Amino acid sequence: MPQIWMTYDELATLNGCSAAEARLQALHLSLDRRKSRDGNTRVKLNPALMGRFFETIREADFALDDAIAALRETHRQMSGVLATEQESLRRGVA
Repeated sequence: MPQIWMTYDELATLNGCSAAEARLQALHLSLDRRKSRDGNTRVKLNPALMGRFFETIREADFALDDAIAALRETHRQMSGVLATEQESLRRGVA
């Protein structure tokens, strides 16, 4: 089972609350806490929070996939327009 450690700010983003509220949630859930070398305290996610985290990753991947597909479609459309314009110019010049 992987371990995922987050700062209070990261946990707040995951839970849609403030960092202070995330800290209280971590205390309430008795999550393991450690001070990192960078000076930030991090909490270890429990299985329920890890599930929520993985779900957000999956959603982000779908959004990224959609964005990539949209860019490819735009490129395809623009390439077609450019090819048509270039062909028209060639016919007009020749």
